[in-house]
Amino acid sequence: GREQRVDLPDHTFGVWHGTVPDVGAGQRYGYRAHGPWRPRDGVRTNPHKILLDPWGRRLVGDIGDATRLLAYDDEPFGAMSTVDSLGHTPLSVVTRSHGGEHRRPRTPWEDTVVYELHVGSYTARHPMVPPALRGTYPGLAHPAVVDHLVGLGVTAVELLPVHAFLTEPPVRARGMRNHWGYSTASFFAPHPGFASAPGNELAEFRAMVRTLHDAGLEVILDVVYNHTCEWSVAGPSVSWRGLDAPGYYLLDDDGTDVDLTGCGNTVDATSPVAVRMVCDSLRYWASETGVDGFRFDLAAVLGRPRGDSFDPRAAALTAITTDPLLSELKLIAEPWDATASGWSLGRFGAPWSEWNDRYRDAVRRFWAQRSGIGEIASRLTGSEDLFSRGDRQPWMSVNYITAHDGFTVADAVSYEHKHNDANGEDGRDGTDHNESVNHGVEGPSDDPVVIAARARHTRALLATLLLSTGTPMLLAGDEFGHGQGGNNNAYCVPAGTRREDAWPLMWEGADTELVAYVRALVRLRRVVPVLRQRRFFDGRARTVGYPDLVWFGQDGRELQVDDWHDDTRRTLQAWVNGTGPGGVTGEGRSLPDSSGLIVLHSGDAGDVTLAGPEWYGGAIRCTFDSSASDGRPSDTTPKRVGSVCTLTGPTVLVFSIAGSGQDTAATTVTDPGATSV
Repeated sequence: GREQRVDLPDHTFGVWHGTVPDVGAGQRYGYRAHGPWRPRDGVRTNPHKILLDPWGRRLVGDIGDATRLLAYDDEPFGAMSTVDSLGHTPLSVVTRSHGGEHRRPRTPWEDTVVYELHVGSYTARHPMVPPALRGTYPGLAHPAVVDHLVGLGVTAVELLPVHAFLTEPPVRARGMRNHWGYSTASFFAPHPGFASAPGNELAEFRAMVRTLHDAGLEVILDVVYNHTCEWSVAGPSVSWRGLDAPGYYLLDDDGTDVDLTGCGNTVDATSPVAVRMVCDSLRYWASETGVDGFRFDLAAVLGRPRGDSFDPRAAALTAITTDPLLSELKLIAEPWDATASGWSLGRFGAPWSEWNDRYRDAVRRFWAQRSGIGEIASRLTGSEDLFSRGDRQPWMSVNYITAHDGFTVADAVSYEHKHNDANGEDGRDGTDHNESVNHGVEGPSDDPVVIAARARHTRALLATLLLSTGTPMLLAGDEFGHGQGGNNNAYCVPAGTRREDAWPLMWEGADTELVAYVRALVRLRRVVPVLRQRRFFDGRARTVGYPDLVWFGQDGRELQVDDWHDDTRRTLQAWVNGTGPGGVTGEGRSLPDSSGLIVLHSGDAGDVTLAGPEWYGGAIRCTFDSSASDGRPSDTTPKRVGSVCTLTGPTVLVFSIAGSGQDTAATTVTDPGATSV
């Protein structure tokens, strides 16, 4: 409760510094900045406000009376406030460095299956996790949770923000708190709210990473370097704004924040101090905790110098990709920001992978019967039209049908419109572009016809995702049939909400049959190399003399140019040739048994003539059928190319060459085995 003030007397290269004797781990501290008050220039130094260390390794406390954190008196460009903020603002805490070696799994990109989850919600109601550990770092490392992740077959968990965060002013004013965490208060400190023991968050986080690594799972962090929790100039002075707003933020000529993020402010990714902070933070998490990569929220901001058009060679992006440590980790960009001009999908260049929203929309449209076969073919084969620039490869497309931001898969087949009233923004938040269907009833239904149609639709969506070329990303809970009541922007909850009530994953209500189905799909992807392409298809003959990919229609005939522009077509068949050396495995091995046929039919009941290239006259056997609740085909007898297959509705089928070694493997992958949830 006592404050001792110590001057930092030295000033070198724009940094104030000094030595404070007899200070060790656990010491709480903050900065008071003395200097000019020139808000029209963005300069807002106010010694009455105690500020977090932008490089601080631990954060303690929360916001009390938020008005005491305002640096101004009556209005943002008026007089300086003289109200002291101490006691109402978080503080930084001195920590020890651990460092050490890390045994990273280093899963190749082409073998990667990402699983996006929220640390707080994921285990909040897990019946096998001790109550004290639910919703925490140790909870995520609990054996029952790890067993589920490993059994599902995913290779990497992507954690929603774990950097320490605070609730932004507009959300706090509505009596809500930020749940997702995209409101950073410290780029170096683990969020204390996910610790089971206060003050032990770093040790718990490191232990969690080690446990996941031991199970063969990589850990990817969702990081938010595009904005901070300080909101606009009308917001609080928590750290950066009170120290050097022109150095950290994009400001216009009037001292007002340029908002490319929709969150009130934008980090200036051309400023040396901001670029250094971002890279120091990334290196710290990689070296101190051993994480395997990062997903960059609104990453286009880092490539828009002073808010201009996107430049993949911008300062921050170049600094990250040329760093010896960071360049060897998995780097994933969300390739847009909150402005129309910020959409930059496919433009990041190597070594970046990118979230592919075009994939999400195309797959949803196809299975909603709102589009033909043209775009779904591009998305199914790695989105070469988007990712062919420079030294790009198919796995750089991170394919997803759902993510934290938007509907869950259960809601995408149950709601035509968003239902975000719980957020307190009168439905203004969240996208209106959902490409969703409700199968005749908006929301929950006890009609068995509606339930069956939704389940079939769900299975088709998930099968498409896991059979597509590229890197698949699953949203945690989609394998359970988890829903959010039609809320497609579940970023906040009422301020007093308990952890177990903040959009928890409902483990005890999980659809165990769907869990087994997803496990079978992931295993199918793992054992069939042709589904994990390391280079784009070209449709031309390989060294073995056969094309690597041939497209067919519902009638079994090879598609012609005009067919691709027919939006009434609902059936697409792809013969994928895996007989050539290289490409599919990366080791140059010939894989004569990995060829096969994939059928996507989004229409009503009807007949499909099974297709095959002219050089193959043998039989094929069905090894996967999404119309079955467990993925097991009811008919596995070999069929000749040209045979007619009767479908009862929207379906994904996989056929392999009958009698091949691949056929033997594939016929067993849909056995869900024992599953425990």
